[in-house]
Amino acid sequence: MAKQITKDMLIGDILRTDMALAPILLSTGMHCLGCPSSQMESLSDACMVHGVDVNEIIARMNAALEAKA
Repeated sequence: MAKQITKDMLIGDILRTDMALAPILLSTGMHCLGCPSSQMESLSDACMVHGVDVNEIIARMNAALEAKA
């Protein structure tokens, strides 16, 4: 089973899990993924700032990981 993304994970940890998840984040308007401070921000906090439904993003990322497994 692939590693599961959770809302508490840091953006940096998500990207280290699989860089192929970056386009999902970018598609929601999170264009500052390379910013040092974004690397220490939780997915939940990032979604709140960008007005994105965290559960939708989690579902998309976990589906992408499952498809690769």
